Amino acid sequence: MNEEELDPSGEGELDNSDNKDIQNILPVSGMFQNWFLDYASYVILERAVPAVEDGLKPVQRRILHAMYELEDGRYNKAANIIGHCMKYHPHGDASIADAMVQLGQKDLLIDCQGNWGNILTGDSAAASRYIEARLSKFALEVVFNPKTTVWQASYDGRNREPVTLPVKFPLLLAQGVEGIAVGLACKIMPHNFNELIDGSIDILRGKKVSLVPDFPTGGLADFSNYNDGLRGGKIRIRAKINQIDKKTLVITEIPFSTTTGSLMESIVSANEKEKIKIRKIEDNTAENVEIILHLHPGISPDKTIDALYAFTNCEVSVSPNACIIENEKPRFVGVNEMLKISTHKTLELLRLELNIRKGEIEEAWHFSSLEKIFIEKRIYRNIEESETWEEVLSAIDKGLKPYKKLFKRAITTDDIARLTEIKIKRISKFDSFKADEHIKNLEEELQLVNHHLEHIVEYAIEYFKNLKKKYGKGRERKTEIKAFEIINATTVAVANEKLYVNREEGFAGYNMKKDEYVCDCSDIDDIIVFRDDGSMSVSKVSDKSFVGKGIIYINVFRKNDERTIYNMIYRDGTKGKSFAKRFAVSGVTRDKIYDLTKGNKGSEVLYFTANANGEAEVVTVIHKPLPGIRKLQFDFDFGGLAIKGRNSQGNTLTNYGIKKVVLKEKGLSTLGARSIWFDDTIQRLNTDGRGTLLGEFSADDKILYITQSGHYRLINFDLSNHFDEDMILIEKFNPEKPVAAVYFDAEKKEYYVKRFLVEVTDKKTLFISEFEGSRLEMATTCLQPQIEIKFQKKKNNEIPDQQLDLKEFIGVKGLKAKGNRLTTNPVKEINNISPPDPEEIKPVPEPIIAELPVDANVEIDYDRLEQLKNIRKNLDNMDTQMTLDLE
Repeated sequence: MNEEELDPSGEGELDNSDNKDIQNILPVSGMFQNWFLDYASYVILERAVPAVEDGLKPVQRRILHAMYELEDGRYNKAANIIGHCMKYHPHGDASIADAMVQLGQKDLLIDCQGNWGNILTGDSAAASRYIEARLSKFALEVVFNPKTTVWQASYDGRNREPVTLPVKFPLLLAQGVEGIAVGLACKIMPHNFNELIDGSIDILRGKKVSLVPDFPTGGLADFSNYNDGLRGGKIRIRAKINQIDKKTLVITEIPFSTTTGSLMESIVSANEKEKIKIRKIEDNTAENVEIILHLHPGISPDKTIDALYAFTNCEVSVSPNACIIENEKPRFVGVNEMLKISTHKTLELLRLELNIRKGEIEEAWHFSSLEKIFIEKRIYRNIEESETWEEVLSAIDKGLKPYKKLFKRAITTDDIARLTEIKIKRISKFDSFKADEHIKNLEEELQLVNHHLEHIVEYAIEYFKNLKKKYGKGRERKTEIKAFEIINATTVAVANEKLYVNREEGFAGYNMKKDEYVCDCSDIDDIIVFRDDGSMSVSKVSDKSFVGKGIIYINVFRKNDERTIYNMIYRDGTKGKSFAKRFAVSGVTRDKIYDLTKGNKGSEVLYFTANANGEAEVVTVIHKPLPGIRKLQFDFDFGGLAIKGRNSQGNTLTNYGIKKVVLKEKGLSTLGARSIWFDDTIQRLNTDGRGTLLGEFSADDKILYITQSGHYRLINFDLSNHFDEDMILIEKFNPEKPVAAVYFDAEKKEYYVKRFLVEVTDKKTLFISEFEGSRLEMATTCLQPQIEIKFQKKKNNEIPDQQLDLKEFIGVKGLKAKGNRLTTNPVKEINNISPPDPEEIKPVPEPIIAELPVDANVEIDYDRLEQLKNIRKNLDNMDTQMTLDLE
């Protein structure tokens, strides 16, 4: 730009006013930075994040303040409250109405009337003109106190509103909060009312606390990774699902942050994607959640429950992010520290209230004593001659002079002026006895207040105890704390596809319907492929993919499956020895090719089988006819081979060429029985050694479990089995051991004892009274069942405790038998004191030794064979010694 363009007059000078305007222009970047920071600070401090002092956002605080101003004990229209609140909140009625409904649904501070919506179904509240509200008794006692409130001017300066409310309770943790600000988010979970009070008491006593959330929707929750509510933590929440029968499941509690509608949509979606198989779904939710799921025939309920957790909103994860406003700044702080801050804040508020009350009592005592002396000593007569106000005050002051030393503070002019306002009627009817009683009561109350101030911690503890006593009933924990196992989605997914293979071209997938059918699978499964060159690979199933030519075996792959054993015979190279091996494939890298041979070129698999339960067959090996071979064929038992890793080369089978290998005899499993444990923490079976060992299980063995409701059930040892929450006994089922049970008959109001043998059935069977309220006290299958009975104490008639041998008390009867009455005396407690059964001495199994024909040209490790014989001899000696010990 040249000078002429800047100066149209051509005189070569710039206009000073224009130059000044140019200098005052602010760059856009600076404006954006300043305005953005102002806006972000406003949203953080005034909209989204709660203050630590009272646990409220500004809109919530203003709603409660407006309700307190309107409070008269009766309900007010929500629309009226919203309109009144707009004097303090400048953001419109919609934001106030939404915040008010959320406060009401928390069922703590607002007493609601009308349709305020439903947190279970997600139904919205009715219009504000149709619903009513008032402050709850809890809110009036805990939240408000104008004497301890710090005030500030409202946004337009016409009214005053509280800076924070003097809340004497950890309200923020009880209600929870969620807010999104500019560059900052806040998510604090709701916690249990009674647990917060107990935690505050523990803090006052100097103990440590450990809080976990409690959700109004109930359900089950795993808080092992809660991280004190700070960023980075994670909560796993599950719906509570129960099995009604083999074809029906019912959901009675839902995860926090979901509704019955959203939960059902996720179930329908998973069903449409064939992740689960549900025949029908019904929503009967009213006051409580009830979603009924009808299953297809033949579908496992236990597996379906796991699939619901894996593929639907029956399990959700919530990430907390505890953030508060403290000293006009956001601060990230854990929930336990937050409770500590709230507790000490409550302590200081209680101290402040006591000091205020102390001052009020002292003032009341001061004037009551002044008034008593003024009237009893007839000092009011001294003002009869006074003509001016100053003379009146002087006369009264002169009359009080002899008594000033009795007062706790100086008598001021205001005190004397107040005495002049006493009416003649009051003076004439003054009762000295009542005045003395009033002063005495004030002195006693002052003494009590001083005692509370000296013992402020004890006073605060008593305050919290009274809160729990008055308002804690009905606020018991709703969410069950439980540790969850990790559900492998591939193990619970419904087989919604079919796997096909084209062995010639080397393709496999679920969209090759014209090719060879392999098995059913799901679209998230992995498949394992073995090829004739001795290679193996695992890959994810797809509609069609190349998996390699020369396929000899293909199937769905189960990770960490150590019971599927592969038996293989292969030739090393083109003319090398032949080897036999047994191995399992538990973990692999997807799409990596593994060589199961020694790795020489030309190696070939001559025989291969996959055995789901570790079976070891007998095969006939036929040699190629060559000069010098004394025997053209021999039998080989795979049971003589140890199960090793997939990388082992195997044992030498023969040095000569093999023409073919044929199956001679199918074998039995060499793995033996499975050791099954029960983990009481997560209430699931496992084979990892976690929890209590139930025993060694073979194919037909069952598990017996008994519940407090008086039912027993026999189930298999599938690791996906679920168990009732009131289970009191679980063990390996022995049909020869009777069950001894003590139960309370609600109809007869008496205790009964019965012993019976369990009838083998796959149904849930009731063995106590059907009358509502009947319950099982104890059950055992011990060989010597014994109990201890503790009786209720009566005046002048204390019954001693009694020990009872149930085997002598009653014989074994039928399942439907009522049993014998235990006692006629009132029972306080029944304890199971049965001694453990003596452990049975199990015979030591003999080692399996491979026996191969000597003329089969098979290499045998004679040193190892000699070692095995010595081991066998030692074991025989041990067995003989054990027999002698028993005798």
